[in-house]
Amino acid sequence: MKILVLVKQTPDAEADVRIADDGGALLVREKDWRMNRFDEFAVEEALRIREAFPGSSVDAVSVGPPRVVAVLRRALAMGVDEAFHVPYEGYQDVFPGVTASLIAVFARNNSYDLILAGVMSEDAMHAQTGPMVAEMLGIPCATAVVAEKISGEGGLITVERELEGGLREGLELPLPALIAVQSGINRPRYPALSHVLRSRSQPVTTVYADALPEPARYEQLAGLAIPAPSGKGVFLAGTAAEKAERLAGIFAERAFV
Repeated sequence: MKILVLVKQTPDAEADVRIADDGGALLVREKDWRMNRFDEFAVEEALRIREAFPGSSVDAVSVGPPRVVAVLRRALAMGVDEAFHVPYEGYQDVFPGVTASLIAVFARNNSYDLILAGVMSEDAMHAQTGPMVAEMLGIPCATAVVAEKISGEGGLITVERELEGGLREGLELPLPALIAVQSGINRPRYPALSHVLRSRSQPVTTVYADALPEPARYEQLAGLAIPAPSGKGVFLAGTAAEKAERLAGIFAERAFV
């Protein structure tokens, strides 16, 4: 079985993210980028499927500027067999339409049996790249997957999806297919030292976007801005009795009591 995992580089949750003066890009230090956490679960699930089906292989692909090679090496350190980088310059957070177009061409040329993606990215939260890739390839897709099982013959994949209100939905998809996995599906492994050492020297194959058809553009960035604060907090000073009296007065002023 030939498996592909889609990985994206996102700012670390603790990173100091700022907006450029022209409102056209996010400013993030080079060291503050990491693999999208949802994609870590997709990589782990792909590796577990490979372990269950001897002879299978797992590839990882990422679209973006040169710095995304770091997350591909992270995928190699986790145990992925090969990594592919599709360079794309411009706005640093490539929109789902462009990303999906490039990945779809790459995947079609390599005939994958199963494609896995994280349910969404931590930064933009579009949750569109995986489903768009599936649509462009003309293959079935399931999102928010929390469990999966592939038939012994490898022709069908049964998935369990997470729905609103704690409900679950079961689907059976013929392969090839794409699934976008939810964070509760597994526990990503810590990279083994041997894989870490291998990932440092193993080449990452570059698939130049110039060699692929020009992707269609579905979105245009109008601008980025930090939302204006909707209100501000009030810190009460004084003794406990004075604070309680002041708080009761605030409640009365706002008709809470």
